[in-house]
Amino acid sequence: MKIFYHTSATATGGRDGHTQVDDGSIGFDLVGFQNDSGKVGTNPEQLFAMGYAACFDSAMNHVAPTLGIKPSKSSTTVSVGIGQKPDGAFGLDLDITITVEGLSEDEAKTLIKKAHEVCPYSNATRGNVEVRLHVKVVSSFDL
Repeated sequence: MKIFYHTSATATGGRDGHTQVDDGSIGFDLVGFQNDSGKVGTNPEQLFAMGYAACFDSAMNHVAPTLGIKPSKSSTTVSVGIGQKPDGAFGLDLDITITVEGLSEDEAKTLIKKAHEVCPYSNATRGNVEVRLHVKVVSSFDL
């Protein structure tokens, strides 16, 4: 694979620590998802949801011209669940809701299917994370 972008981040203290991109451009204090301490922060599942949503929306914009379609607007929401599998390991569960304007439902489904095939996050999770795709076609919405 030809790499055309690379980044790295470091976390200290696990879910109750801090994570930061190594170039210092962005960082977050972390809290566990069962945070009872009152500490304000972000959890890894929220960061994953944000990254996946942005990447999937970009994948749609990338593949739309190859399909000869162009949504007026789109937004992608990724809902991330975390739980314990029967074998004791932990796993993720994802719902991806894509809202598009300016396409028919069939066009939107075709676009989403193709985007799911090329999105790096989708490729990274395929086969080991439950992912459900949902589509909303609207006549207009504000982003």
